[in-house]
Amino acid sequence: MNITITKTTTPKAKPDESALGFGKIFTDHMFMMDYNKATGWTNARIVPFENLSIHPASTVLHYGSEIFEGLKAYRRADGKVQLFRPIENIRRMNRSAERLCLPEIPEEDALEALLKFVEVEQDWTPSSEGTSLYLRPFLFGNDESLGVHAVSNATFIIIASPVGSYYPEGINPVKIMIEDEDVRAVKGGTGYAKCGGNYAASNRAGERAAQQGYSQVLWLDGVHRKYIEEVGAMNVMFKIDGEIVTPMLSGSILPGITRMSCLEVLRNEGYNVSERLISIDELEEAMESGKLEEAWGCGTAAVISPIGELCYKGKKYAVNNGEIGETTQHLYDTLTGIQWGKVEDKFGWIVKL
Repeated sequence: MNITITKTTTPKAKPDESALGFGKIFTDHMFMMDYNKATGWTNARIVPFENLSIHPASTVLHYGSEIFEGLKAYRRADGKVQLFRPIENIRRMNRSAERLCLPEIPEEDALEALLKFVEVEQDWTPSSEGTSLYLRPFLFGNDESLGVHAVSNATFIIIASPVGSYYPEGINPVKIMIEDEDVRAVKGGTGYAKCGGNYAASNRAGERAAQQGYSQVLWLDGVHRKYIEEVGAMNVMFKIDGEIVTPMLSGSILPGITRMSCLEVLRNEGYNVSERLISIDELEEAMESGKLEEAWGCGTAAVISPIGELCYKGKKYAVNNGEIGETTQHLYDTLTGIQWGKVEDKFGWIVKL
């Protein structure tokens, strides 16, 4: 794939790494590529970061024809930059594209685009402890027509943002509210796809939880309203009486890359791990009896986020006395160690520039 590069003539000053936040600062450039049903993907380019100009009737604005991904580039101690399992993000992006009738991108082209873009922007990758360069590939339909139909024109873009911790709490335990009114997704819908509509639909419950001091909500399934699914921006795992339990992928849960990595690490080390249905009744009983030993969320943005409190129907339950559990800490140390090049990558997950 031929990628043209146009460098900015007004590069921005690099930010203070101690005050990055998450997704608030953007690099100098972005990758773009255009799709037309007749010609396929064309005009791959890296250009100065700027606002987009789209037609007011553009498909994405009216029918939500949009998907996205999230992954990171990491600065190793030797100064080099590396990525964590980027091919899995590309594969998930294509599964999302298929679900929303958006054009898929050949894996090798998407990976080449991603690596070339990170190479151009690698000086933006911060080096302070816990920081990284967050990468946001996204793809949207931009047919200039109000008719509802499969997309004939689309745009693929990658932008980047140097980031610190996703949560203000950092690795400290967060408080999560179990949602029993709104639902996030149902089997047969778009729950397994990473599309903007899923997140927009979750905002109302998230706002209610925030008003009560909770970081995010934990969703129940949309049919029975009894089976645990995922946290707002993460998959979720529990340690119940020695067993590591995470909800099985049923079509309404996002198949997380970090989730996959956690399971592979745990199984490789001999933990008792189950992917199965887990009901709110089982979880409530475990919380009441003290069998719930640990709980954590896992996702690209936060990596591993220990859960220190769960609230269900107004009743609050402390998890592990509100402290980080041993397994949770181990997963965080292992995954971040691999991502930043501090721990040996036994799984072949790292892609170096």
